[in-house]
Amino acid sequence: MSKLVPPAPPGWDKTIADLLAEANRGQPASVGSPQVDWARDYERRRIPPGMRFPRKGDVYAATKDIYVQYLTSWAAPYTGGGQGNLKAGDRVLVHGDPVYPEPITIYANESIMLSWRKGWFQ
Repeated sequence: MSKLVPPAPPGWDKTIADLLAEANRGQPASVGSPQVDWARDYERRRIPPGMRFPRKGDVYAATKDIYVQYLTSWAAPYTGGGQGNLKAGDRVLVHGDPVYPEPITIYANESIMLSWRKGWFQ
């Protein structure tokens, strides 16, 4: 069953990064539905046709040092997040099947990334 999301306000053009920036300024204090849903839809509309999207089991490696923003997922109706840096060569494993066929965000297993960084896996 799909969750019912009200339509975005006319002219909605915020990305998930925009919402996180607002939350970091305390306006609002946290990010959640339906704004995150609207941001995902907006970002998805901006992706060129024919783009390959992440799938469960894919491993992505940073080709250069890169700044990332992330959301955490909890069982309670709360979404947190933050930001950090991936170093060139850091890898992220797509942990589960994406919820949407054209995902803007994915669930990744951060412990796998840290293990590769420490050289535990080749």
